[in-house]
Amino acid sequence: MNDNTMSIPHLIMSASTVVQLVMLLLVVGSILSWVVIFQRTIALRRAKQEYNQFEESFWSGVDLNELYREIPADDPHHGAEHIFQSGFREFNRLMPKTRSADTVLEGVQRSMRVAWSREEDRLTQHLVFLATVASASPYIGLFGTVWGIMGSFQALSLTEQATLATVAPWIAEALIATAMGLFAAIPAVIFYNRLSNDVARLLGKYEDFAEEFHAILHRNLQGRDGKSSAS
Repeated sequence: MNDNTMSIPHLIMSASTVVQLVMLLLVVGSILSWVVIFQRTIALRRAKQEYNQFEESFWSGVDLNELYREIPADDPHHGAEHIFQSGFREFNRLMPKTRSADTVLEGVQRSMRVAWSREEDRLTQHLVFLATVASASPYIGLFGTVWGIMGSFQALSLTEQATLATVAPWIAEALIATAMGLFAAIPAVIFYNRLSNDVARLLGKYEDFAEEFHAILHRNLQGRDGKSSAS
């Protein structure tokens, strides 16, 4: 047995069909998980920048009607801008139809809740796949390990004299399957936790913005009702 026969590429190429399929599945899962990691990282970074820009515009003292008109209606919007647009659109729709401030505020809150839910779906997109890779990869690798160990026992049963050269390739491919399972799972676990935490914090900011915007509309309606009562 020379060094070339125990090299990792040679062991992978000479592994049993089942173990090769396990390795292929783990490699594909690892590649796809890295695609998701990079895509979600870039998307979250962009979402944070958009939130900071809109929050700066919102609290700059600009008139809310003017801010709403500056948002093109035919362009897709995300984040706090989407929540603001949905809430203010509902506010303008209900104001001419009812004099009840509670009805208007309930409609605005309901509209913003729907927008927030859509933002949650958008931000958490593909994170379930990361969680699946993180949880399933070690078990898939373990299946390859068990299959390799079974092969080593079968090889021992077919030989009269047990030698390391007989079982070494089987054990080596079994350990490679285990290592590939961990290689796929560990980054998926780390980045799933990190991205989930970033999503939760950003959604918390969206929720805080919706509450503050709701409070602003509530004060405006109270001021309108107060003026109506005084007159």
